[in-house]
Amino acid sequence: MGEFLRNVINTVSGMRWNDFIDILLVAFILYQLFMLIKETRAIQMLNGLIIIFFFVFLSNFLGLATISWILTGLSAIWIIAFVIVFQPELRRVLVEFGQNRLFKFIFKEHAQLYRELKNATEIMKKKKIGALIVLERDVNLKSFIDTGVKIDAETSSDLLLAIFNPKSPLHDGAVIIREGRIAAAGCILPLTQKEDIDKFYGMRHRAALGISEETDAITIIVSEERRSVSLAISGKITPDIDGDTLLEILSVYVPKIR
Repeated sequence: MGEFLRNVINTVSGMRWNDFIDILLVAFILYQLFMLIKETRAIQMLNGLIIIFFFVFLSNFLGLATISWILTGLSAIWIIAFVIVFQPELRRVLVEFGQNRLFKFIFKEHAQLYRELKNATEIMKKKKIGALIVLERDVNLKSFIDTGVKIDAETSSDLLLAIFNPKSPLHDGAVIIREGRIAAAGCILPLTQKEDIDKFYGMRHRAALGISEETDAITIIVSEERRSVSLAISGKITPDIDGDTLLEILSVYVPKIR
């Protein structure tokens, strides 16, 4: 036992910092896989496989060569059976794993989000529908999200049009988008304290300026009176932009959008 502990200590002391990162990444992936299959039939067979591996380790530790050889062969068969029997469940797990929001964020799948925003703003501009859409970046907007109605839905032009429909009870507030999803609607934003802004800017523009002064968020403003789209970033408004310009400006901020 003492020899085993000395080997463990020597192994740990010889590890590099990237070895610890390697272990943490493997642990995270295994945890995510477990969370995905925990409510499927595959979890029962996985439990059996874990038990076999445990006894393989125990037999190796105790020096039981014959039992270790048998269990090692059995574990290989068990893995093949696991893949064959639970192929549908594993396929579904892999699909869900690929659709995980964390991995979408890692691979920065923002193109669809921007297209939905472009489509929504162009339709609202034509139909003279006002809107205020805030995209969270590095600064957490939880305090502003809490002022509205929680939604947590994929961002789509249809949903945005429904929220900002003049007959909707949420149309007067702002929509806040976090990690590509609509976190909340009907949110209350702080108004800018500037007095030297153009007088034709209404409450939506003042609110967009206010949130851009207090945070690093990007805010899209659709004006029903002027039938125009503007952007508020870092306390400044870029007025009267078209859909293509909106996509170009947003794409510049891809690395910073959460």
